[in-house]
Amino acid sequence: MLLHVLDALSELPVERAVVVVGHGAERVTKTLQEQAPPHLIIDFVEQHVQRGTGDAVAAALTAFPDEIEAEDGDIVVLPGDTPLLRATTLAALVREHRTSDAAATVLSARLVPPGGHDRVVRDKDARVSRIVEHALASEEEREIEEVNTSIYCFRRGILAPALRRLSPENALGEYYLSDVIAVLHDAGYKVESVETDDALETAGVNDRAQLAAAEGELRERINDRWMRKGVTMLDPERTYVDTGVRLSPDVTLFPGTMLHGDTVVGPAARLGPDVRLTDCAVGEGAVVEQTVGEQAEVGAEAVVGPFAWLGPGSHVPPGTRTGAFYNARSGDDEGG
Repeated sequence: MLLHVLDALSELPVERAVVVVGHGAERVTKTLQEQAPPHLIIDFVEQHVQRGTGDAVAAALTAFPDEIEAEDGDIVVLPGDTPLLRATTLAALVREHRTSDAAATVLSARLVPPGGHDRVVRDKDARVSRIVEHALASEEEREIEEVNTSIYCFRRGILAPALRRLSPENALGEYYLSDVIAVLHDAGYKVESVETDDALETAGVNDRAQLAAAEGELRERINDRWMRKGVTMLDPERTYVDTGVRLSPDVTLFPGTMLHGDTVVGPAARLGPDVRLTDCAVGEGAVVEQTVGEQAEVGAEAVVGPFAWLGPGSHVPPGTRTGAFYNARSGDDEGG
């Protein structure tokens, strides 16, 4: 999920990204170092004791150079569980933040009903004054449909002092970043909000059901992008293409095709039905049906399957017809 967030962030002119890690820090750090956008500078800061989002941001600020203390430096704060977030939404947030000369700008969403989300509360002048938890909200505040997405843009020189004024006097004894909004408003600073056009893209993933919903939306976006580039999908709802997969024009994907990792498919190749390839290369004009492959290569104009297995390191030469029940590890063509 975090990789999707970093992908969106990498499309903005950011100087660096800081990832706050805790549980499983070593595994998370290793994965991001290997798979994050190569041009994005990433630093890692460990939050040894999880004392809330405010404490996490305070830890993250230690990774920024001192010169960013200047008033014109901005910090965008993102949760790591919003894989549907778009770069255009982040760009709109930063643009409004700078245009309005705000100390802080909240990315909000309008939900009907708002459910258990934190509400964005405004003062008598319609300015954002604070963010209140659903559990602590009054009956009137619970009627508010504008909710907090936990995505913010802050003026760097103001954020650090505001964090030092947070108090852990709450049910969990944590420092909440959302409390910074009230701190800044009460100190006379200007706080704005930008309402996203699509609340779904700011949705957090907290359980398997939400994960499945997010994956479905991502699959739809990816498939739509490839089809607009000339890839044919006979049944997009049954076609799965990872973000790292590269497809050439005029590729045809039949139902049940699943392409993972760094798989590369050449022009006019036809895959499916019921094909699952991971980190494979498929040559121009090749046909692969009812096949499972991992770290394998299929040459141009080769015909593989049905019911074939391509093991790691295997290679099907160009123009080859494997026949049915082909097992690349043993080289046996059991159907031939």
